[in-house]
Amino acid sequence: MDLKAETAEFLASRRARITPDKAGLPAYGGNRRVPGLRREEVAMLAGVSVDYYTRLERGNLRGVSEGVLESLAEALQLDDAERSHLFDLSRSANASGAARSRARRRAPGRLRPVVQRILDSMETVPALVRNGRLDVLGANLLGRALYAPMYDSPERVAKQPVNTARFHFLDTGAAQRFWGDRWEKVAHDAVSILRSEAGRNPHDRELIALVGELSTRSEDFRRMWASHDVRLHRTGTKVFHHPAVGRLELDYEALLLPVDSGLQLNVYTAVPGSLSDDGLKLLTSWAATTLVAPS
Repeated sequence: MDLKAETAEFLASRRARITPDKAGLPAYGGNRRVPGLRREEVAMLAGVSVDYYTRLERGNLRGVSEGVLESLAEALQLDDAERSHLFDLSRSANASGAARSRARRRAPGRLRPVVQRILDSMETVPALVRNGRLDVLGANLLGRALYAPMYDSPERVAKQPVNTARFHFLDTGAAQRFWGDRWEKVAHDAVSILRSEAGRNPHDRELIALVGELSTRSEDFRRMWASHDVRLHRTGTKVFHHPAVGRLELDYEALLLPVDSGLQLNVYTAVPGSLSDDGLKLLTSWAATTLVAPS
């Protein structure tokens, strides 16, 4: 990916969404030629010169100090995910040639056997492990059952991990039935996660290939990718419309695996005694009779 273009478009998009009023600045005149702040206004808020900020917004983050990045994040009112993304872009811009070469040659993620055993020991809750490209590298039986439409999708690539973004955007009919009226939000979240990964690993060839394919084949993906939104996927609630057991409203927690950089364990639970709790029990029975083992 073009790191300079990525940085330039991210900063410009964040600047465009902040009005002078939101930034606590007087808005002189009613004929502003930009939708948000001017570059000189961001520079003033960040405590840098206009020329220096212009250099940053042209995508040049080489040699920029953490202090300047912090000031810029505050001036642009970045949230936690956006701030992390800005720092990731800076680290990538300042990476050595050797580090960039290692990123290009990075092997596909693999799940260590001990992690799969941990997944398999979790018999009452759906759980899976994914990487930053949204490849699902492993799941327990209930996780495989919960995401059955994704595993059974004709867009699944043989001998490769299932990928949730491919399911969202290339098997759209099945994905919309699975997510119901929340499909747009879930799909946008997936794109935001891929954007975050692009900041951390802009030279990852598999990520570049995935984004290229989705951009070519999906107008929805192109539209959402152009927003430059980023997101941290840590906790929340998801609603599934499972073809075998119906509606499931499940809380999820995302747990990072410290030894396996870039991998996270997602675990789904239902409120005890709820209809979704009953649905999970039904899903357990369905999985035991329908699925042989997680794949």
